[in-house]
Amino acid sequence: MRITHVITRLIVGGAQENTVASVLGLRRKPGLEVDLISGPSIGPEGSLETSVQELSGTVILLPELVRPIHPLKDWIALRRLTRMFERMRPAVVHTHSGKAGLLGRLAAERAGVPIIVHTIHGPSFGAFQGAVANWTFRAAERRAGRVTTHFVSVVDAMTAQYLAAGIGRPEQFTTIRSGFDLEPYLNAGNDASFRRRWGFSEDDVIVGKIARICRLKGHDDLFAAAPRIVERCPRVRFLLVGDGEWRARFEERARSEGMAKHFVFAGLVPPAEVPSLVGIMDLLVHLSLREGLARALPQALAAGKPVVAYDCDGAREVCLDNRTGFLLRAGDRAGLVDSVCRLASDSELRARMGREGRDLVRAQFGVQQMVDALYELYGRLAAARGLAFP
Repeated sequence: MRITHVITRLIVGGAQENTVASVLGLRRKPGLEVDLISGPSIGPEGSLETSVQELSGTVILLPELVRPIHPLKDWIALRRLTRMFERMRPAVVHTHSGKAGLLGRLAAERAGVPIIVHTIHGPSFGAFQGAVANWTFRAAERRAGRVTTHFVSVVDAMTAQYLAAGIGRPEQFTTIRSGFDLEPYLNAGNDASFRRRWGFSEDDVIVGKIARICRLKGHDDLFAAAPRIVERCPRVRFLLVGDGEWRARFEERARSEGMAKHFVFAGLVPPAEVPSLVGIMDLLVHLSLREGLARALPQALAAGKPVVAYDCDGAREVCLDNRTGFLLRAGDRAGLVDSVCRLASDSELRARMGREGRDLVRAQFGVQQMVDALYELYGRLAAARGLAFP
């Protein structure tokens, strides 16, 4: 049975890492042929293409499948996807991300693909954007939803949001956590030499943040809270992992506010280096205003690090307030200061929350668990249509 996944870009990001892990895992299942169609990996986030050598011969590049709205390229991409599906004849087309999710599902319908699955990695509509954009994206999702056999949500919050928007029916949704290789995080240690490499001392309390440095990721709130955090907890320093169009702006802000010595900008790092960086953190903050479920949260918890997160989308499903960290109302800068300082000054509290977080993630976020759940879902959908599986 052929399974074809479609994604807009193979940049460094949670949805992309989820998709690559799914394709690699499903390729090892008996009786499956698995392909991946992607648009060009252009952007400041970095590319996964060179780090997924195991996908050699599996990834098909579609140059017209671009992230921005581009009527001509979108039309060409739709036609080319339709022809690809007609030629490849997959039993399942499984789409990811906004543009690929829309064009991929419409093309699959045109090509007569019997099973069309879409993973909701994050919302395409919500309070983070204006009314016109929300209307447009809801309308597009409703149109694509009418031809979708089944939705996979990375968190229950995505199912609730889509149903509230009139997209799909409850029985069409299955929550499958975005699994990842747990071992590097479970084994991540607080290596003193690695701390020194990044300019930290053993006495520093490192507050980490892993996110693209751009709009909606909450860096403004962190920088606004930082002077008060440092005033109360002078040993705190901040480690920012990620890059983006706003990096220079925040580097200048750190300098102009006399906070440069408290911030380390690690920039874009290879995914394989992220566990070591999480290992030297004492806690992680996640302040995004739009996120299905940032992988940084379960990754930090897997390493035994407590988290401070805004109550956005699926964050509450892993940031259990007063258990694995502190869950705050979005924009609560005073609460951010208090929560970070409370954790920074109490190593026993950090250890207790870290242990519970590690247990939660170990039980729910294994990559094989995700792959097995997808395999079971495909089998169930195939049986409902009288198709042989695998």
